[in-house]
Amino acid sequence: MVIKFGGNAMVDEELKAAFARDVVLLRRIGFRPVVVHGGGPQISAQLARQGITGEFRAGLRVTSDEAMDVVRMVLAGRVQRELVGLLNRHGPLAVGMTGEDARLLSATRYYADIGGERVDLGRVGRITRVDTGALEALLADGRIPVVSSIARAEDDGHVYNVNADTAAAAIAAALGAETLVVLTDVPGLYVNWPHSDEVVGRVTASELERLLPELDGGMAPKMRGCLDAVRDGVGSARVVDGRVRHAALIEILAEGSTGTMVVPDPDPDPDPGADAGAGGGPGAVMDPWGGGLFPG
Repeated sequence: MVIKFGGNAMVDEELKAAFARDVVLLRRIGFRPVVVHGGGPQISAQLARQGITGEFRAGLRVTSDEAMDVVRMVLAGRVQRELVGLLNRHGPLAVGMTGEDARLLSATRYYADIGGERVDLGRVGRITRVDTGALEALLADGRIPVVSSIARAEDDGHVYNVNADTAAAAIAAALGAETLVVLTDVPGLYVNWPHSDEVVGRVTASELERLLPELDGGMAPKMRGCLDAVRDGVGSARVVDGRVRHAALIEILAEGSTGTMVVPDPDPDPDPGADAGAGGGPGAVMDPWGGGLFPG
């Protein structure tokens, strides 16, 4: 399973400690969790301290070269180290890495489509390749990988800031994970926000695809990531309220009792002449950003 750690849970000390305990518990009862994290609040605070103006467009942080240095420092040097430390209070389990390490994540420059205009967001990356070799080795050794959402650049030899939601979705798809859990600061996907606070409990991929154009802000990349994950073979993707203690643990063990669960579309009626016991699936992982198969 892949868990995206973010939102208020990252800045509340009690929530962070509870999350670490829950992830270790999941590991000890037989799950193989991979944690992917962002660090939006911490990055914004550090940018402000350094007098660097922050801006978001299409739900993504506009990242200059100067801001990229801050992103890299905060994610890999502060947020990741703190989370690894919290996990390792319960045993020598967690190992931190970024998408740069062992070429886990590779990316090219991402251009947002805003009102039909192609907009350059700076050093924001579109993931083009996921190499899970290092993750699989860590999981086989009983470790808990903690991944910072930074990618190596395939086009200019530098690095890119990649949205942690889409990074988690890409990693989940590449690993063939059964579940993707995304922690956020809302209870789930609202039915008719802001006119209603009712949350969609379960939605199929096709239903979510129809809803995507209506979403804005930070929820858009989260739900896009969930959609891409289930379309690329992940069993389910869940968006849960990270402000609630043990939210991820409850969601996993209680089988979708909170938040919003995204599931694949139901299979069409099988061919009556086909062997009902036959199975199978795609031989490669699809690129969640529509660029075809991940090479390799």
